[in-house]
Formats: sequence, C-alpha cells, structure tokens
Amino acid sequence: MSKLLIHVCCAHCAAYTVEHWRQQGYETAGFWYNPNIHPYMEHQSRLESMKSLAERTGLPLIVSPDYDIIEYFRRVAGHEAERCGECFDLRLAKTATTALENGYDAFTTTLLISPHQKHDLIKVVGERVAEAKGIEFLYADLRKRYSDSRHITKPMELYRQQYCGCVYSEWERYTQESK
Repeated sequence: MSKLLIHVCCAHCAAYTVEHWRQQGYETAGFWYNPNIHPYMEHQSRLESMKSLAERTGLPLIVSPDYDIIEYFRRVAGHEAERCGECFDLRLAKTATTALENGYDAFTTTLLISPHQKHDLIKVVGERVAEAKGIEFLYADLRKRYSDSRHITKPMELYRQQYCGCVYSEWERYTQESK
C-alpha cells in the first residue's frame, strides 16, 4: 500500500479528503503546517480542531513545530496579488520535504476540496514542487464533495473558521460583508 502525506489546513476540509484517499487505497497521514493562519489564536483553534478529527478518525497527524510567520510575510508582503501562490508554495514544499523525510510515496493537500481556493494554481504549484523535490503530487478535484466533508464534521461540533486563514482573507471577508 502506498503512503500518502496530506497537507491539512482545517478539520472540515480534511474529513472527506482523508476518506477519499483511503478509498483509493492509500495509507494516509495528515501534516499540519499553516503559517498563513492569523491571528495565532485562530491558528491554534484550527489545530485543536484538526487534532480532534485526527483522533476520532484514526488519522496519524504530524504537526510541524514551525509556525514560520516571518517567512510567510517575507513572501507575501508587497506581492499581495500573488500571495496565494506564495502561500501554496510555502506549505506544499514543506509537506513534500516532510513526506520525503518520513518515507511517504506522495503528497497532496486538503485545499483541493475547497470551492474557495484557487484550484488551478494549487495544482500548478503542487506539480512544480513535486518535480523539484522528486516526489509525486496527487491531484483530485474534490470540490463537489465539499458539503460531504462539512456533513461529516458537523455532528462532531468542531471549530468552524470564517475565512481562509491569512490576514488578507480575513480583511476581505469582513469588509465585503459590511458592504
């Protein structure tokens, strides 16, 4: 059985994504690395929710000790229009490296289930990282299963975030709501 490391951004996106890859025959584990999530207490709330889901579903979870907020802002400050690509690159490169270091055959991300993400960009970045690191990136368009993932987690009463994670997405979400 092939081993797959799944970058996880939140419990709600992870629930169905993990189930999907298990159904495809992969031995799965999650990898938490999200220096884009702000403020820090938001990061911690999402991490605790992910830990709870992992425990309930028997998903091994690797939690990066690195928050890397400085590196995240170095990449995106002054490049706000390209911030998502920089963010995807930062997180997927760390996932690929961690996968290689821990004997995984491939990596992917729960970002591929969200209808709110730049899906084509995630795919391009994932494939570029895979080629550079020498490990396979598994792609699946799971957006049609987004509501399934949320239905799985709703009875678990896990923390549910209101924005993508970065300070820019928080600002966009709440300023657009007030208009």
